[in-house]
Amino acid sequence: MANDPVCGMYVNEKHSHLQSTRNGIHYYFCSPSCKIQFEKPEKEMLEIKRELAVAWSLSTVILAINYVFLSSFAYSKIAMLALASIVQFYPGLRFYKGAYAAIKNLSSNMDTLISIGTSAAWAFSTAVVLAPSLFPASGLYFDTSALIISLVLTGTYFQRLSETRAGNAIKRLAELKPKTAHLIKNKKIIDINSEEIKKGDLLLVKPGEKIPTDSVVIYGKTSVNESMITGESMPAGKTVNDKVIGGTINLSGAIRVRAENVGNGTVLADIVRTVEGALQGRIPVQQLVDRISSVFVPVVVLVAIASSFAWYILGAPAMTSLLIFISVLIIACPCALGIATPAALLVSSGVAAKEGILVKKGEATEASNKIDTIIFDKTGTLTTGNLRIAGIEAFKGYNKRDVLWLAAAAESNSEHPIGKAIINAAKSARIKAEFPKNFRYMQGYGVTAKYKGKLISVGSESLLMKIGADIKSRKNTLESRGKTVLCLGIDGKAAGIIALEDDIRKDAKKTIEMLNKMNIEPWIISGDNEKAVKNVAAGIGIKNVLANAKPKDKMEKISQLQAGGKKVAVVGDGINDAPALAKADLGIAIGSGTDVAKETGGIVLISSSIYNVAVAIQIGRKTMSKIKQNLAWAFGYNAVLIPVAAGALIPVFGFGIYSTLPILSAAAMAFSSVTVVSNSLLLNMFKAKKD
Repeated sequence: MANDPVCGMYVNEKHSHLQSTRNGIHYYFCSPSCKIQFEKPEKEMLEIKRELAVAWSLSTVILAINYVFLSSFAYSKIAMLALASIVQFYPGLRFYKGAYAAIKNLSSNMDTLISIGTSAAWAFSTAVVLAPSLFPASGLYFDTSALIISLVLTGTYFQRLSETRAGNAIKRLAELKPKTAHLIKNKKIIDINSEEIKKGDLLLVKPGEKIPTDSVVIYGKTSVNESMITGESMPAGKTVNDKVIGGTINLSGAIRVRAENVGNGTVLADIVRTVEGALQGRIPVQQLVDRISSVFVPVVVLVAIASSFAWYILGAPAMTSLLIFISVLIIACPCALGIATPAALLVSSGVAAKEGILVKKGEATEASNKIDTIIFDKTGTLTTGNLRIAGIEAFKGYNKRDVLWLAAAAESNSEHPIGKAIINAAKSARIKAEFPKNFRYMQGYGVTAKYKGKLISVGSESLLMKIGADIKSRKNTLESRGKTVLCLGIDGKAAGIIALEDDIRKDAKKTIEMLNKMNIEPWIISGDNEKAVKNVAAGIGIKNVLANAKPKDKMEKISQLQAGGKKVAVVGDGINDAPALAKADLGIAIGSGTDVAKETGGIVLISSSIYNVAVAIQIGRKTMSKIKQNLAWAFGYNAVLIPVAAGALIPVFGFGIYSTLPILSAAAMAFSSVTVVSNSLLLNMFKAKKD
């Protein structure tokens, strides 16, 4: 049995004619509305908005007539019947469709409860209006049926909104692939649609352009920004026979490449499939209620039928038996049950927003209550993502200011992150570096330039080896401390070295300490080099480290932890983190990160504080506690009052009690809803633990 990716209902693949394929994944649907939501979410959202406008506007008028103008004009009851019927069979039609789909799948869900409950209230009220002489009760429940539909439909709207935003992550991932490519054919360059690229095609990639598909370099040298795929903060040098990944950015030299993987076979396409598959595999919080309702609904219907028939056998009038049946259905109408989760989530979202936290998906709240392991990316998550100079060592004949001045002069034309870090450091030290002459960028090595009559070389150890300088031992000492090291050569001699590092976020250590107190085990899994990752881990107190990790490695580690019974949260900020954010039980995206990471994460930290990771989990745990209390109240209320509606008080008060019991049932149901909402509002008293 497959799961409907929208509502989670079980679907028999053999008999389902509602199917769809996207990004190589086949899906089955229980109803046409779910298929439309999956394929055309914009159309579905527009329809829900129309239904909400009708439901709430007419419900407001019904309330006004029932409680203010009922006795003011002769046709007030007829007016309520007409308005309630519109609500029942236009906005409420989707619940009938959902209930019908559940019946076809031999199951029941919240739609079943809503359709039966509102139908009972509406049908009973309609009978009272159209045949008052046959019904001793005078209570009308049009406001009840209309309000239930309006409230539940509002919850459906917010659920669809979250699903649509989640789906945007896949669209943004797909947009990484450039639309056009430069095909080299018969010694000519032809611009083609990137979808037309075939394996073996020769392509030209100019500086600043995205690489159109997974390829191998056959001519030229360059550096490529692969951070959106690998998580590595430093650009990667590429030369002949090196592989390049589609969607990454060619930073400098023009290169010619041969296409290796195209279409659905690329790394980017694989990431898209991974994100989509992981997103669709979630179980929404509301489905907890659906699973319980699958048992609750048939039991309620059976109780209503059995009690009505039993009392009729025992001597109750036929009208009283009918009122017993209706009373049971009204008392069991899932108003409190339907808003138990949305009410808590709504209040919780407001509380989280005040703390700078955006909760985008309901299942994120459910997941945060169970998290016992949390995985952090390094660059841009535990660190600021901005390279800075950590130290300068000047060799004989030079001082530190000379080293910075000459390095800044050589890097003046550079757009490389390392070059920017050096230039910014020079500006901070009030060092003015003029543009050099004969600037040359050497792919994979660094830069050389003529300045003040000197030949300046700034870059890797390999660059200095080219000019005959050897600083291996001094460089290794700094690298062992987790630094990125640049070498400076002047006229063929080593002049100094510059160590760079990425700042650790100020509240990272405090965050890890709080997570440990919450019995959550922290990890760092990063694409950066092992020394740099371990340096950050040691600085903030994380013992579990996995470095040089590609997206696939992250996914495998998450799967391994989950297979061991762990509930895993992932915190990240880059496109490379998107699959991990989707695969994890809880994805937390940094607000300063890429749009894809923010779309994929169930929780987004809007503020710059990483400590809000701990706060988000605290809010989630508190919210789930409230949801459980609300559900306990809703089901407890039914457990106590269904027997009353079924006739438990007849031996004491006689059959006459049913002249008022349906009205009391509606009042009790309203009280139950007020209780659930009031309990949810207590979440506003939440105070985050700061130490």
